[in-house]
Amino acid sequence: MLNTFSSRSPGTASPAEPSILANRGSCENTVSEREPKKGVLALSEAVQGLLRCPNCRSGLIFQSGCLCCASRLCGMQFPVVDGVPVLINDHNSLFAREDFVAGKNTTFDLSRRRFVRRLDRLLPTLGRNVKAKRNYQAFAELLLKPSSNPVVLIIGGSILGCGLEALAQQPKIQLTETDVSFGPRTQLICDAHDLPFENNSFDGVVVQAVLQYLVEPSRCIREVERVLKPCGLVYAESAFMQQVVHGRYDFTRFTHLGLRRLFRGFEEVGSGPVCGPGMALAWSCQFFLLSLATSRWMRRVMRVIGRLTLFWLKYFDAAL
Repeated sequence: MLNTFSSRSPGTASPAEPSILANRGSCENTVSEREPKKGVLALSEAVQGLLRCPNCRSGLIFQSGCLCCASRLCGMQFPVVDGVPVLINDHNSLFAREDFVAGKNTTFDLSRRRFVRRLDRLLPTLGRNVKAKRNYQAFAELLLKPSSNPVVLIIGGSILGCGLEALAQQPKIQLTETDVSFGPRTQLICDAHDLPFENNSFDGVVVQAVLQYLVEPSRCIREVERVLKPCGLVYAESAFMQQVVHGRYDFTRFTHLGLRRLFRGFEEVGSGPVCGPGMALAWSCQFFLLSLATSRWMRRVMRVIGRLTLFWLKYFDAAL
């Protein structure tokens, strides 16, 4: 994995993961007729005013416990589940609004038993992101230079990403955490291919370990560019040498130059690896063990054995 700090200028691109980018382009503004009802949603009032229909980008009206598109030509209705709006365009997404209303698992298994989750936390991890915390600290410093209260969109934010506490602990930075799965930090359910926000809404966007799970990563980046304010920043991480871990929601891997091509509309601020060959070797060895399993129970045993015997390889990456 690589990291990049970038700022936008026409015709330039950013290298690989993660990346911090600044948008210097101009975007059209979209103004809604009415805003969602305040005090009902998990989102802050300021961000509620930025919400738009993911299908036609018209304004939204809070009505009968749902968010409804203000456009008569569209008229889509979006449910709100425990204060979390589900702004999914069923026509252009792998997900459906009904999936979230029914509490179905999407990218994360929300039905795992508590003792399984506790056991998972007790086992040593195979991965070690050696740069994320430092990168987020630098990201925060860049955000706070032009704005005293920047608003940052987190794509894939149902849980706190590695190192993201360095950003979350900044009292002057407001995070808007979105995902296609419910989780302890999910404020909004939305698909990164159709971000349900007004143009020029955010000072920064974080796309950590998400791009490899998108059907059309380039569409997501165009959406990121649209919702960023001029001179806005992007921080992105994406896997390279990683096995398929999200099943039917796992699509792509990026080389350093491949990710730079993806962010070709942005000017680079910095880049480099955040994880290294030690972690990649540990992952490969564990998946070799998993390939020997002939049952689900045996896969669980092999996974535990792998984490107990291979975790030390990640410490070689400290030299990065």
